[in-house]
Amino acid sequence: MTQQRLATIKACLEKRQTDLTVIMENVRKPHNLAAVARTLEAVGGLEIHAVSNKPSIRLTQMAAGGIKKWIEVINHDSIEQGIRSLKQRGHQIIATTLAPHAKDYREIDYTKPTAILVGEELEGISQQAVNMADTVITIPIIGMVQSLNVSVASALVLYEACHQRTQAGMYDSRSLDDKNYSRLLFKAYHPKIANYCDNKRLPYPAIDENAEILEPIAGNNTCSDDEFSMWVNKIV
Repeated sequence: MTQQRLATIKACLEKRQTDLTVIMENVRKPHNLAAVARTLEAVGGLEIHAVSNKPSIRLTQMAAGGIKKWIEVINHDSIEQGIRSLKQRGHQIIATTLAPHAKDYREIDYTKPTAILVGEELEGISQQAVNMADTVITIPIIGMVQSLNVSVASALVLYEACHQRTQAGMYDSRSLDDKNYSRLLFKAYHPKIANYCDNKRLPYPAIDENAEILEPIAGNNTCSDDEFSMWVNKIV
């Protein structure tokens, strides 16, 4: 990996928004999950939450392309469980709906920890989700269509959040803690070794500021340099 690529990755990690996410209810199609995840990653998100009757719903390589390694999919058994978990983390739940009392999406303060709740294409979000949300929003429509595609609607709201956060200077300082910053940097710079460690449930080796590996496994000083080289070569 070139130094320019490393600098690009570091710059992205510096701007990650740890408290901005999307929760999708009744998501059925991987390409819709991928489309929303792509926009979420573009504005600095780290994870997307999914409630689906398909427990294995995930970002496939075909649908998600290059963002699969940048966005984590967190699955929930029910919308209640998903919303409660996000509220426990301090997120306001902003639900997109056509309800008469919904606010214009631009009237919300997205500088607060925020989870944007969207539904599947045909039925939207459930009444239970609406009831649990802190605020419901709508996107004004002038034409004859009744609603926008879920990925388009998500993109509009996410970029409003991005605009507000940019104005507030929230992209100017790192919100990732050191531990997660190093973990994500390692995964980006050493993807094969990271995958091996994940499969073996091993901690990632320590790295320096240039993402170079310092030791085989954090806290393990029993492995010689030659042994470590053999270990790395076996993986890559």
